[in-house]
Amino acid sequence: MSSLINPSDRIFVAGHRGMAGSAIVRRLEQGGYTHLLTANRQTIDLTDPLSTAAWFAEQRPEVVVLAAAKVGGIQANASYPADFLLDNLKIQNNVIESAWRHGARRLLFLGSSCIYPKFAEQPIREEALLTGALEPTNEWYAIAKIAGIELCRALRQQHGFDAISLMPTNLYGPGDNYHATNSHVLPALIRRFHEATVAGASSVTCWGSGSPRREFLHVDDLADAAVFCLEHWQPSDTDLQFLNVGTGTDLPIRDLAELVAGAVGFHGTIEWDSTKPDGTPRKLLDVGRLAALGWSARIPLDQGLLATASDYVQRQRSGQEVRL
Repeated sequence: MSSLINPSDRIFVAGHRGMAGSAIVRRLEQGGYTHLLTANRQTIDLTDPLSTAAWFAEQRPEVVVLAAAKVGGIQANASYPADFLLDNLKIQNNVIESAWRHGARRLLFLGSSCIYPKFAEQPIREEALLTGALEPTNEWYAIAKIAGIELCRALRQQHGFDAISLMPTNLYGPGDNYHATNSHVLPALIRRFHEATVAGASSVTCWGSGSPRREFLHVDDLADAAVFCLEHWQPSDTDLQFLNVGTGTDLPIRDLAELVAGAVGFHGTIEWDSTKPDGTPRKLLDVGRLAALGWSARIPLDQGLLATASDYVQRQRSGQEVRL
């Protein structure tokens, strides 16, 4: 099967310092792509249209991966709704438009599974987009991501711009954000249980009932899927221009907490604060379309979680920097 991108292409990974972006950079390097373009915030302000356009005009990337985004968990989304909507709209609009206007041949936009309705039929197929109300705890981020998908679709329809989108499920792995209030559920649990272990605490209290079910994908699997789709997936004009990326399996948050506790060596009790929100009851992606193209996830959750938790604990013990 011939590839739609070439090792000699100038490939810009926007958000290369984030968990997803850095994993995609690693995967591209492993695949022999030698002309990778990255830029820090001092070089390009992706929220500024003039800064973004000037950088694209100078660098002229041929392939663009848009992994840059403002992200956070339930509390962060509830506290900063305008920031999540405005910042993500600015980043997406500026990068996607500049890529199109300055001659990029192919673009991959990373969305999120939070784009789907709160009570979507499970597992969630791509057709569920815009068929119901969103989950209120992350609707601002979701609205921005939906706008990014639709901008890519509109540019393909009106101008023939080769933009595709992937909707990953909950990600975890090296480079995650472990902030006490702004992180997602899995890194938040790793940090909380590790700190409880160090403090010798007898119990840890987690938000919600523990009953919602979630799916988790190792970020290295996402990176592999991203490169696979860049190389091999070319939807027709009548096809959906976005695909789900996940494992096709989920588990209750209560079970996840027990796995994390075991991975970091916490032996106390786990309590649940049911006064805190649960979020969406279940969010399992239907990954049949991507599987039919020949790709599936390879890293089991127990193995990936153990490696991720061990890396975090070792970095904490040695004083190495983690994203807080």
